[in-house]
Amino acid sequence: MIPSHHGGDFKGRGALSNASGRFERAQREAFDDGWTAEDATADDAPPQIETVVTREAARTIISRNDSPDISFDRTINTYRGCEHGCIYCYARPNHAYAGLSPGLDFERLLFAKENAAALLERELAAPGYTAATLVMGGVTDVYQPIERTHRITRAVLEVLARHNHPVGIITKSQLVLRDLDILAPMAAKGLARVAVSVTTLDRTLARRMEPRAATPQRRLDTLRELAGAGVPTVIMTGPVIPALTDHELEALLEAGASAGATAAGYVVLRLPHEIGALFQEWLARHYPDRAARVMSLMRQMRGGRDYDSRWRVRQTGQGPFAALLAARFRRACARLGLNRARSTLDASQFARPPKAGDQLDLW
Repeated sequence: MIPSHHGGDFKGRGALSNASGRFERAQREAFDDGWTAEDATADDAPPQIETVVTREAARTIISRNDSPDISFDRTINTYRGCEHGCIYCYARPNHAYAGLSPGLDFERLLFAKENAAALLERELAAPGYTAATLVMGGVTDVYQPIERTHRITRAVLEVLARHNHPVGIITKSQLVLRDLDILAPMAAKGLARVAVSVTTLDRTLARRMEPRAATPQRRLDTLRELAGAGVPTVIMTGPVIPALTDHELEALLEAGASAGATAAGYVVLRLPHEIGALFQEWLARHYPDRAARVMSLMRQMRGGRDYDSRWRVRQTGQGPFAALLAARFRRACARLGLNRARSTLDASQFARPPKAGDQLDLW
């Protein structure tokens, strides 16, 4: 059993606790029942937390949104939960809908949508379906470690390639290079783009903040290999965390441009629902000397609160510090040639999957 409040590090995990989600009536609380082993060495060792993957049969696979904050209206997420364990991940609160903790449960109790490719084939064949760029990785990373064995993301890409459907991918993982045999031909037809998220160049900070994601250098290497294979790439520098990573903004953009990225993006750290407590717990543990400063600047950008969920504000914040970040980003992108408009992926080539009984095209 994993305690709800641990107060120390879990090896290879981002969250420091496993408090119940906001929908649970009962709240778990750890306590000492007197049965703890007296071996101090064993007690002090970080607990080893095993990852458990549950295969699930999803009912639908394409998710829709109408948010004015983002440039796409449909996504596919092949997994729920994410083993990368990024402490700031805005998808953490979703685990509460399954009765699980957005803390450690989010990183260790994962769900694999094993029927994703079959569902996608069916949904693309629907009479009313109109093609537009479909983004993979908009919530959890579709190339998290369990994709190596489950290969659900690859199966989805095979469906998209077969029907010439445009796709954008967001990832922190070098595993995306495994699928270059699909992505490069799609990119040659104007059907694929990949964004790689690089939040810091500091290996120590990255290991603490994103414990099972690729190192910063491997992510830059991934950008370079994708670009070299003809796949358009984007460097994503978010979330920008004031007083912790914001000083690296220009260096991150420079590294991305050097690796072949042709566009860039950023968002400011968001702390909705349970993430606020999880992040502040992590911050106090790893960076107590600047925790108060980080949260003070966060609240200055959020109207005095930890988070402001309003559209057109939640991604960038507001106020002097947020305006300064935006100006720095624009200036650096202009200097590095990262401010060019992203080419629109081509949806006109989409070929709807045939329905059962349809006559096949012999030509």
